[in-house]
Amino acid sequence: MTEHRPLPIPDGRVAVSGKTYMPDAKGKLVPVELIEAAALLEDETVRKIAGYGLALSEQVERFKAHTFEDLGAFEAILAQEYGASKGGAKGNKTFLSFDGLWKVQVQVADHIDFGPQLQIAKELVDECLNEWAQDARAEIRAIVTRAFNTDKAGQINRSEIFMLLRLEIEDARWLEAMRAIRDAMRIVGSKTYVRLYRRETLEAAWQAVTIDLAKA
Repeated sequence: MTEHRPLPIPDGRVAVSGKTYMPDAKGKLVPVELIEAAALLEDETVRKIAGYGLALSEQVERFKAHTFEDLGAFEAILAQEYGASKGGAKGNKTFLSFDGLWKVQVQVADHIDFGPQLQIAKELVDECLNEWAQDARAEIRAIVTRAFNTDKAGQINRSEIFMLLRLEIEDARWLEAMRAIRDAMRIVGSKTYVRLYRRETLEAAWQAVTIDLAKA
C-alpha cells in the first residue's frame, strides 16, 4: 500500500518581539498563552487534516493526468496500427482488462444552457395546462412547476425539463412547446470524466472504485 504523506501546513503562529501570537478569525493577534487549550487542539487537528487533504487532492490530480496520458499513449498505438481511434465521436470510450474484471470508462458530458425560446415554451405549456384545467394530471403540473422554477442560483431545473420532453402528449401546442425547448438547448462547454470499475467475477455486477471523498 502506498504511504500517504501530508503536505506541510503552517502552524499559524507569529513571533512578535519575542512573543508568540496566533491571528484569530478577525485578524487580531492573540498571545498563544491566552488561547484555550481546546481551541489550540482544534486548530492543530484542522491543520493536520488539511495537510492530508491537500496531499490527497494533489495525488488525485496526478492520477487523472497520468490516466489520460496512459490512455492517450495506448490510443496512439491503436491509431498507428489500425488508423482509427477507440470510441465514439463524443469521446465516450471503455477500456477492459484482459480478464474482464477491471474497466475504465471515459465519458464526455455536455454542459447545456437554454436560450430565449425557453420562455416561449413556458407560455405554450401554461396555455395547455390552463385549457386542460382539471383534466391535467397532477404529476404533469408538478413536473412543469419544477421545470420552470429557478433554483437559488437562478438555474433552470434541467432534469425536469428533460422529463417534459419524455411526456407523450399529442396536443399541437404542447408539441410546439417541446420543439421550442429543443431549439433553446445550446451546448456551452463539455467536461471529460474518467471512472474506474471492478468486479470479483465475470457474473458479478460492476462496482465503482470511489475517488470522490463525499462518496467514499
